[in-house]
Amino acid sequence: MAFVNSSRATTVGIADRAAAVVKTIRVALERRRIFKQTVRELQSLSNRELADLGIHRSMITRVANEAAYGK
Repeated sequence: MAFVNSSRATTVGIADRAAAVVKTIRVALERRRIFKQTVRELQSLSNRELADLGIHRSMITRVANEAAYGK
C-alpha cells in the first residue's frame, strides 16, 4: 500500500492582503451606493406609486437593505 503525502506551503504576502482589503472596501462602497440610490428613488415616489408596488413608506429602508445587502 502506498501513501502519498503532499503539502504545499502557501504564503500570503502583504500585497495580497492589501488587495483583499481594497476589494472588500470597494464591494462595501458599491453596496452602500446601491442602498442610498434605492432609498432616494423610492422616497421620490408618491404614496400611490409605492402602493402600486406593494410598498409602504415605512418599508423603504428595509427594501433598500434587501436590494443592496440581500438581507
